[in-house]
Amino acid sequence: MTFDLLHTDPLSQARAGKIFTDHGVIETPIFMPVGTVASVKGVHQRELKQDINPDIILGNTYHLYLRPQTEILEKAGGLHKFMNWDRNILTDSGGYQVYSLSGNRKIKEEGVKFKSHIDGSYHTFTAENVMEIQRSIGADIIMAFDECTPYPCDYNYAKRSMHMTHRWLDRCIKHLNKTPLKYDYGQELFPIVQGSTYKDLRKQSAEFIASKDAFGNAIGGLSVGEPAEEMYAMTDVVTAVLPKSKPRYLMGVGTPINILENIALGIDMFDCVMPTRNARNGMLFTAHGTINIKNQKWKDDFSPIDEMGITFVDTEYSKAYLRHLFSVNELLGKQIATIHNLGFYLWLVREARKHILAGDFYDWKTKMVNQMNKRL
Repeated sequence: MTFDLLHTDPLSQARAGKIFTDHGVIETPIFMPVGTVASVKGVHQRELKQDINPDIILGNTYHLYLRPQTEILEKAGGLHKFMNWDRNILTDSGGYQVYSLSGNRKIKEEGVKFKSHIDGSYHTFTAENVMEIQRSIGADIIMAFDECTPYPCDYNYAKRSMHMTHRWLDRCIKHLNKTPLKYDYGQELFPIVQGSTYKDLRKQSAEFIASKDAFGNAIGGLSVGEPAEEMYAMTDVVTAVLPKSKPRYLMGVGTPINILENIALGIDMFDCVMPTRNARNGMLFTAHGTINIKNQKWKDDFSPIDEMGITFVDTEYSKAYLRHLFSVNELLGKQIATIHNLGFYLWLVREARKHILAGDFYDWKTKMVNQMNKRL
């Protein structure tokens, strides 16, 4: 796996690059649609590939470990074959999902004991077994096991948690080196910077993570309820420390505006459930702002969903029709909205990339942020 940094914007930290893996090229900056349980909710792999066209998608270690379980994935020949996806996949380590179970987990130095959200059975995730599970799932990029701190978070807790994440990282690296690949393609591990919203901790964590000389690095523990300004401040502190020659992944971010602002701060990779989850609730993202398609105002608006026509759904259906589908709770409505939103997110990062390469990203970003910051 290699990363080529092609161009950096003269007026910001924005970068355009290419990651080469055994499953193809990832052009950065990139948005990765979330396919938690081996499916991007409501979207056929054919639509995903032909219409949304991402270079890489996300899978989730916690969910896949519980169902269909690693044994099935191994028998299938890994997640790519199981879900019939021949492009790149990244799996997160399950640290965030375990964090979300707050009432049903116990964190110790050894690892995290948690109660399944499905049947209440008990399981333990450790740095070691999470590496083994991710070898079995077989994603191209795998994440280190970390503890995601809540927001707000007391300084001493954040500090203790960060040091434990660092110790867990050393265990991940050590165990991964002893655990052979399961399939006939490579995998790379990304460690995760933590430190809550404390600049000194973020800087310290970024220095520790950078010292591991991994293929790429991730920033975790943001987008958990902190104000956007704090998120940007933390990203800024961390990207100043992380090596420029390696891809940087900001986990779980965000709105289209968050994505553009973080691209300007030097982030290369993003994932978020927002385009898919919000779509299922009737919220559409567009280049001119957000639309709540459930609103009465769209009931007799027969114009296309989005004149830009990024995906086929944008011009094949009207706003009035899509509103109707939501009003009768028809599944197709959720599918149309999901394809629209994912198509828009991928268009946005690809447009950003074009402007970085052209040298006018900063002005374009400023214009887009103003343009998207309204409700239609």
